[in-house]
Amino acid sequence: MSPLILTHFTSVNALGIGVAAILDALRDGRSGLTPCTFENVALKTWCGTVREADSHPIGGSLADYDGRNNRLAAQAMATDGFDEQVARARSRYGAARIGVFIGTSTSGILETEHAYQARDPVTGRLPTGFHLRETHNLFATTDFVRRSLGLAGPAATVSTACSSSAKVFASAWRMIELGLCDAAVVGGVDSLCRNTLYGFASLELVAPEPCRPCAADRNGISIGEAAGFALLERPAQADAHSGVALLGFGESSDAYHMSSPHPEGDGAVLAMQRALASASLAPDAIDYINMHGTASLVNDAMEDRAITRVFGTDTPASSTKGWTGHTLGAAGITEAVISALCIQHGFMPGNLNTRTLDPSLTGNLLLANREQRVQRVLSNSFGFGGSNASLVLGAAT
Repeated sequence: MSPLILTHFTSVNALGIGVAAILDALRDGRSGLTPCTFENVALKTWCGTVREADSHPIGGSLADYDGRNNRLAAQAMATDGFDEQVARARSRYGAARIGVFIGTSTSGILETEHAYQARDPVTGRLPTGFHLRETHNLFATTDFVRRSLGLAGPAATVSTACSSSAKVFASAWRMIELGLCDAAVVGGVDSLCRNTLYGFASLELVAPEPCRPCAADRNGISIGEAAGFALLERPAQADAHSGVALLGFGESSDAYHMSSPHPEGDGAVLAMQRALASASLAPDAIDYINMHGTASLVNDAMEDRAITRVFGTDTPASSTKGWTGHTLGAAGITEAVISALCIQHGFMPGNLNTRTLDPSLTGNLLLANREQRVQRVLSNSFGFGGSNASLVLGAAT
């Protein structure tokens, strides 16, 4: 495939607001996970909470879109000059030639939770100020992002659980390759809500302490929230760029089980192989693998087996879930941004919180950060239902 330049990118997550804060936390070994106090949820667990998420309500002509998910999106768009970079692209291409492709899993379900808590005790009616279309609808955040950035090109929401905001890169590439747009804003947004926290707890997947990817004593995930965006353009048309490019992508579906991956990682293997093939790269061309690495017993073991099948046991790999928590539909873009920072700054993050690696795992799993030149990263995102996506990001030439 033809590479696309990440002209600009940004993220907001538990590590901080913007790429500089995220980079500092990664370099300092500082986790964003804290004991969960979200809306008095009665669970003993840790979360990756964005403390500033509610500090900037949405007003004006977009006031109906106000809600935690869209506030996260608004904060990310206003961070690192991302909205200004999109405005410059809009002036070059025209609003109708820039697409918007956003991944999310629960969208603004928190607003629906609030609405049901406030329903009329006699009639059961939801409050008149509840705006389902603008907040909870799966297209709500995509619509909000498009309107906020003044864009009018093709737009779509991808909702494939935890692979959502990795798959948007593939969607954008196809739309640009087909000539339906000249550039694309891709990203993902997911915010904390009771449905997610209690839902994963009911599956006995939530850890009572900060998650420990690939650890011998790992016992579950830590849920986080995040928003992130990237502007994709053809190299010849980008007037400036980050030095990072999308080199390839791969997608697959396990069709194995609604909530468990294929135990041998067949779908994960296929996604990684397709990503390498689309980038015309051999496995040994990858310097670092950003694992999906949720810290659940089954998922980490599956992914380790899949990585070993494709790459052998030498390529350094780690999960960044111990830093940000599992940001679900925003995991793909969150980890794509971290992967881009690895390429820009020459480092590989370790599996934070992990003290002793699971001896049954065979990969080259990093316990500590490593300073090393990174030219190409493969980033994995695997979702419920066996929806898999792998991205290859590399230094732009």
